[in-house]
Amino acid sequence: MIDSLLVANRGEIARRIIRTARRLGIRTVAVHSEADAGLPFVTEADEAVCVGPANPALSYRNVEAILAAAKSTGVQAIHPGYGFLSENADFARTVEANGLIWVGPSADAITAMGDKINARNLMAAAGVPVAPGTTDPAADIDAAVTAANEIGYPVMVKAAAGGGGMGMGVANDEEALRTEYDKVRSFAERMFGDGSVLIERYFPRVRHVEVQILGLADGRVVALGERECSVQRRNQKLVEESPSPAVSPELRERFLAAAVRAGEAVGYRNAGTVECLLVPGERDSDGSASGLDDFFFLEMNTRLQVEHPVTELVYGVDLVEEQLRVAAGLAPTFDPDALAPQGHAIELRINAEDPKRFLPGPGVVKAWVEPTGDGVRVDSGYVEGNTVTPFYDSLMAKLIVSGATRAEAIERARAAVAGFEVAGPKCNLPFFAELLENAEFVSGDYDTGIVGRMR
Repeated sequence: MIDSLLVANRGEIARRIIRTARRLGIRTVAVHSEADAGLPFVTEADEAVCVGPANPALSYRNVEAILAAAKSTGVQAIHPGYGFLSENADFARTVEANGLIWVGPSADAITAMGDKINARNLMAAAGVPVAPGTTDPAADIDAAVTAANEIGYPVMVKAAAGGGGMGMGVANDEEALRTEYDKVRSFAERMFGDGSVLIERYFPRVRHVEVQILGLADGRVVALGERECSVQRRNQKLVEESPSPAVSPELRERFLAAAVRAGEAVGYRNAGTVECLLVPGERDSDGSASGLDDFFFLEMNTRLQVEHPVTELVYGVDLVEEQLRVAAGLAPTFDPDALAPQGHAIELRINAEDPKRFLPGPGVVKAWVEPTGDGVRVDSGYVEGNTVTPFYDSLMAKLIVSGATRAEAIERARAAVAGFEVAGPKCNLPFFAELLENAEFVSGDYDTGIVGRMR
């Protein structure tokens, strides 16, 4: 097993990785910005190194500073968490070129799946369903209009190098397409340094379902079930649950098989997620299905996901430990041929944001009381007295609840939300209290438009 690990991240995911590493007897090193010096992950690591000022480009994305910290502390491996440099193929190559172990997929796999158009084409060749769309970037607005006419409106305009719900727009006609194309291209050039745009069919009523895969050290790729991620605002997730209430056993079998093929197509190793759009089939007047549900490949996240805890609770695995074992060339702790879900888990992303408009609301944490009880887990990045700054993502914690059934998990989630006290920054806990009473959510028959219908 790896003996020492630098965690190239911050907040709750840094604490989460450090927790597993400590349990395994691995020495940990935290890197942090000047703004994060007082956060729990810094003191919980065995060592900590300041890598720069608050600006993430000068700290958490500062490759030279992070590698210098790794060298000065003598670590054996680097875990990038999610976000920041986690899907940066050049960083992965540089880590390995410096004789360190990269806890993640190969740089080649990151590159292959990092461009949405290339990924779509790879998946289509591997027999993974993809939505109607362009196989090459739309070089200009005229090319985009031609593609949209062939695909059929409405269309989704996407940044080919984007991710995390950023760099996307919907167009219902040519006039809207011309506006969205310019917006997305400009945003992509500014945020990702790549203005390439793809045009894809947009489905007005759709669910967002993803599959957790793990590429093992022996070359096999296994799937650890699916997660429902349809509760979103601005195309960004707020709630995840596993298993998905929309996925039948037959559909699950197809989902998991497609995700494994996706991983095998790029020789995937370590943890990754295959994200898909689930398009509900036709329904009769009584609501019963009269047509098959269908799904399409959306993208692949070549890293550990924010929502990995729901999979851990349902499958009884520690995904961070499995990542470390793969990186070390070791077999998994579980039997890949005997994976089976048990119970139900739901994750709520506790953000420092207005619960109505979802606008960021940083501030000093004046009170922080986490709920406890059966089936309740909190992965948090803050404690009372810390400051949620405006420099980073608004995620403060993840509240994860589990139960024998979905109904039990929802009941426990209601109690946990009521028992979670946060004062100081704005907080979206009131939104979750509303959602957990919403008839559409409780029924399990919801889609990505649910938040808009609540507002």
